[in-house]
Order: sequence, then C-alpha cells, then structure tokens
Amino acid sequence: MKIIAALALVLAASARGALTTDEWLDRVDDALSASADQGEVRAHLSGTFDLETYHFAQPPPGLIYGDGHTLLDPRLSLFFDAQLGPAIYVFAESRADRGFDPSAGAPQLRLDEYAVRLTPWTDGRINLQLGKFATVIGNWAPRHDSWDDPFVTAPLPYDNLTGVWDVAVPRSAGILMLWGNAGAKPAPNNAFPNKDRSVPIIWGPSYASGAAISGQAGDFDYAAEVKNRSLSSRPDTWDVGAAGWAYPTISGRVGYRPNESWNLGFSASTGSYLQAIAAPTLAPGTGLGDYREVLFGQDVSYGWHHLQLWGELYEASFKMPRLGNFDTEAYYLEAKLKFTPQFFGAVRWNQQLFTTVATGPASSARWGNDLWRVDLGPGYRFTAHMQLKVQYSVQDQDGPGPGRTGLLSAQYTLRF
Repeated sequence: MKIIAALALVLAASARGALTTDEWLDRVDDALSASADQGEVRAHLSGTFDLETYHFAQPPPGLIYGDGHTLLDPRLSLFFDAQLGPAIYVFAESRADRGFDPSAGAPQLRLDEYAVRLTPWTDGRINLQLGKFATVIGNWAPRHDSWDDPFVTAPLPYDNLTGVWDVAVPRSAGILMLWGNAGAKPAPNNAFPNKDRSVPIIWGPSYASGAAISGQAGDFDYAAEVKNRSLSSRPDTWDVGAAGWAYPTISGRVGYRPNESWNLGFSASTGSYLQAIAAPTLAPGTGLGDYREVLFGQDVSYGWHHLQLWGELYEASFKMPRLGNFDTEAYYLEAKLKFTPQFFGAVRWNQQLFTTVATGPASSARWGNDLWRVDLGPGYRFTAHMQLKVQYSVQDQDGPGPGRTGLLSAQYTLRF
C-alpha cells in the first residue's frame, strides 16, 4: 500500500518535467525509424517500460504470483515493425521481465511475438499471417497493450484459474473440484491449490504459434487461425518447439460493423487443452485429442465521443471422456470515459459461473466457485509518452474459497 502511494506521489511530482521528457522521446522515436526506396521500405523500433505494483491479501488473485502482500513488477517491451513494399509486413515483440504474468521470479528475456503478414490486395480483403501472435478471437486481445488498456489487470475470462489442469486428468469429478478448491474441504488458508498446474479458459492474449487468415468485406470482417496450443494453454507452451502439431487448435471470429460506433463479433475455438505429460493419466482407450476445450464467444464494442464501451461473453466446455463436460461461462462489461484529453476513468464488471456435475449416483455440485469482480480505475496521460493508471478491484467468491478480497494496483508506462 505504501509503495503504491509513494509511486503515485513521485510520478505526479515528476509531471513538471514531462514536456521536456516528451520532446526528448520524440527525438528518440525519430532516430529509431528508417526508410528507403522512397518510403516503400520502412522499419521502426519502439517500446514501453512498465512499472507495476500490486498489493493483495494471500492468496494472490488470478495470474498474480507472490508470497507476500506487495509485488513490484518492472517490464521492458521492445517492438519491431517493418513494411517491405505494399504487400509484406513484419513485426516482433520481445520482453524483459520476471515472468509473462506478474511474479517475483528471476529476470528473463523472451520473444513473445513474431510474424510476417502478406496482403496481396490493397483493399484488405485477405491477409495471410505466419508466426507467433495474439489470438484473433474477441475484442480484448487487439487492445491488451498497457498503453491502450485502461486497466492494469486483464478481464476475468483471461486470468481466472479453474480446477482444470493441463498436466493431468482427474479420476473423478470430486477430485477436479478439489483441484479448484470447490470441494467440501477448503485448502489450508483458502489458498488456490496447485496454482501452477491450473488453467483459465483463455490465458491472456494467447500468443500461441501458427497461421492466420483475415480480411474485410463491406461491413463484415473475418479472421481464422490454426495454432499449436489451445486458448487455455500456458505461456511456456506457446513456442513452436515447445509443443507438437498433432493436436492443433482452430479458432475464428466473424465481425459486423453496422456503423462507425458499433462492432459486433462472434468467436469459436476448439483444441486439446492437455500437455503431452498428461498422457499416462488419460482414461483407457482415449488420447490427448479427446480432451478438448470448446469455446464460443460474443463480443461488442461501442464508441461515442469520449465514451467507449466493451463487452465479451464466453461459454467454454472442457471435455473429459468418462467424466462428462465441465462447462463454465465468463463475461465482462467495461466502460471508459475521458473527462479531459488527459484524465480518464474506467469501470469493469466481471463474472464467472460454473455448471453442476454429477459427484455420485444421486448427488451433484458446481465444479467451480462462482465469483464476481468489479474493477475501478482512474488514469492520467501526462504526455504522448507517459501514463499512470491506478486500479482497485473487489472480488467475491462462493464456496469455501477466500470469499471477498481486494486488490490495489498501479501501472506507470513510459512509451518510446
């Protein structure tokens, strides 16, 4: 708590020198751009430095990993973009931090995204893309960057862990409920057990590897992808060499823009959610391809003057032969309002619901704990290169879990 307050005061005090810093960063931006062949070939290097801090009660919520109550998480992201004539575009993103998700782990350097995109026609009817990149489903992934997202944390569908593991299959529905802390006996200190083995229905922007096709046709746009891992897969399995292609995941989205204000979309995805290490635990006569995550989603966005609205609803089913289907729904509704050109505020309502499954000959129970979360946060953009966001979240969970908890977070972003 004290760290967050101190960070906000220091950054507010430094706002006096923001304009001078902004001019210097403009010069850096110009120096990191190059062009040739009368502008037909262009390249640009840019980046962001994010300093995030979190204050929470144990256990930490979602995809935050830490043993104490305060976590300081710095991150440097570098972006490379190149346009090679009118038809070829190349991009890459590398990050230096302490883990893909906020944690107190050892420093690491990763290549999170890289892809080449071919656009044969200038009207955008078809784009072909190959590499490692964010999923095409929904409307959060295209705006998940720290500069564009008004919040510090991801919406609930993208960071709430379930009782499903990707490294083993439970022998019964009751065991899966224990994995998700939804059983009759809560884990010690109400902690989420085996957090490093559980998966959400979508893991962040899902930078899995593969190929995609996208384009526009009148008021409609479309996108489809074939990736090496499912939407629920963890980041260390997204690289090409980390998982084989025996069980690809197929995802797609169709969007409709009736006018400049509205954007409506429908998404779907199917793919195996297990890693190869889970093979010894499968039911007799089944394979990894029989354990699939099937997801359907609807999204909507609306913009009018200084008001922006977003929403997504996902219905996900984790299929487990001999045990049945474990279904869950997760959604969020989000609003952002610009009070001034620099000052904005945002509010987001999130909820996830779990269905009941048979736990005995004449008994059933929900396989996960229903929960809701509300996120509130003001933000201030000092200049075109400097931004501060503060977020407070309240989450309430049914069942034997931690109950109602709070999370206070802040994020300072320097863009160059």
